[in-house]
Amino acid sequence: MTRMDHSNVSNVMKPEDTAELRQLYSDFESEHLKPLWTQIDDLMPVVPNPKAVAHVWKWSKLLPLAQRSGDLVPVGRGGERRAIGLANPGLGGRAYISPTLWAAIQYLGPKETAPEHRHAQNAFRFVVEGEGVWTVVNGDPVRMSRGDLLLTPGWHFHGHHNDTDQPMAWIDGLDIPFSYQNDVGFFEFGSERVTDYATPRFSRGERLWCHPGLRPLSELKDTVSSPIGAYRWEHTDRSLTEQLLLEDEGQPATVEQGHAAVRYINPTTGGDVMPTIRAEFHRLRAGTITPSRRDVGSSVFQVFEGAGSVVLNGAEHMLETGDLFVVPSWVACSLRAQTQFDLFSFSDAPIMERLNFARTHIENGDR
Repeated sequence: MTRMDHSNVSNVMKPEDTAELRQLYSDFESEHLKPLWTQIDDLMPVVPNPKAVAHVWKWSKLLPLAQRSGDLVPVGRGGERRAIGLANPGLGGRAYISPTLWAAIQYLGPKETAPEHRHAQNAFRFVVEGEGVWTVVNGDPVRMSRGDLLLTPGWHFHGHHNDTDQPMAWIDGLDIPFSYQNDVGFFEFGSERVTDYATPRFSRGERLWCHPGLRPLSELKDTVSSPIGAYRWEHTDRSLTEQLLLEDEGQPATVEQGHAAVRYINPTTGGDVMPTIRAEFHRLRAGTITPSRRDVGSSVFQVFEGAGSVVLNGAEHMLETGDLFVVPSWVACSLRAQTQFDLFSFSDAPIMERLNFARTHIENGDR
């Protein structure tokens, strides 16, 4: 199918500039009106034209800054959560990684406690290194360790405590920009400490729900967000490993040749873990190059292990463990693996799909 080239097409009407027209525009302004024909290019572009830009944050720079903040900023009520937001350079200084998503590195020092609170926004944590912190979600202590995805769905009380003599850092992801733009935010302080300082290996939610293919008959009502507090690395790793082993055996188990991937799901529905956030994990064999693709909506990736690069709108960026990058709406993205390349990702795909805005273009194909 032949595609039309819209690159030089303008949607803006340009009426003759007259004194009467200037007066009309002045009268519009006084009544807080904006004529559509003067701004339709911005409001209705031919393809998405995001203000957010593709950007890479280096873990080697983020972590030392987080450590310095641990020396200077208390974790108590004044510095509620020692979290440092990743601010997209295209979004005017706001601590938003994209128009819908928020990402931060959070740092908790030895024996520190982050007091409890809750908010309408959905949140998760992903641990690229370290251990020794428990997050307490609605009274359930959940161990945090390398490779784990931890959930804090909207309006769940949560706090953190470090039970060790070593600091720990991780990334937070939330739907704060989407919530802020749509005026749906609520916030409430909870306990000055955490409600349970126990340090179990597995949370109560895991003990109830994390048995493959089995659903407790005591819990037959579907939930909006996943009831699982922690998705453990050993299960993620095993799933990815088996996909690639099946591929070696000639079985159709991977997304594409050399590319294994999983999506974290809500076991009560089979859908996404939270209503506004999708979480996935990708593993590429050394030498794998993924097709360039564009998606409506925003995605954020963190390198969990290995070395490689990402090509964003034609520019290649080298990546190593801990590095984060954002892919704004309709920005072309391709991954290239030098070694085995493991990446955690999250996106606003559930929002885009539910509102029927989702669209994907893959090089040599459309969807």
